[in-house]
Amino acid sequence: MIDFFGGWEQHNALLVQTIGPLAEEHLAWSAGEGLWSIRMLACHVVAARAWWFHAWMGEGDSELGSLVTMDDDSDITKPDAPTICAALDKSWADVRACLERWTAEDLEVKFQRPRPNAAGERPWRDRRYITWHVAEHDVHHGGEISLTLGMHGRPGLDM
Repeated sequence: MIDFFGGWEQHNALLVQTIGPLAEEHLAWSAGEGLWSIRMLACHVVAARAWWFHAWMGEGDSELGSLVTMDDDSDITKPDAPTICAALDKSWADVRACLERWTAEDLEVKFQRPRPNAAGERPWRDRRYITWHVAEHDVHHGGEISLTLGMHGRPGLDM
């Protein structure tokens, strides 16, 4: 594995450990009105991994591809904690497989956005950018989950 991502696996394990015991009411908590619920934040972590690794770079299998839309209306479809944890584990397993396989040279390979963004652009990004972006995205939203749980008197991710 590209060793500078070693803590990422622990972060995923903490997400699973923290979300796993949450009941429906806890998954619906948010940090304030109009902000994403814990469920939405966790589903967004999964969907972003799938979007960048599968849709952009073609990594993983069709199961990972199906997770690209996990954050679409997750507060309506209401996946439960075991479903979210399974998706976190699946998406992490696919990310980890890439990190174990890729070389430093592989990080230079570029990919074009699979469909235009809101501005109609299809930018190119290399694996290094994509990997760092997804890692910081995981940490950012994991922090939001932790903060939200703390605001409601529950322990968050214990890094």
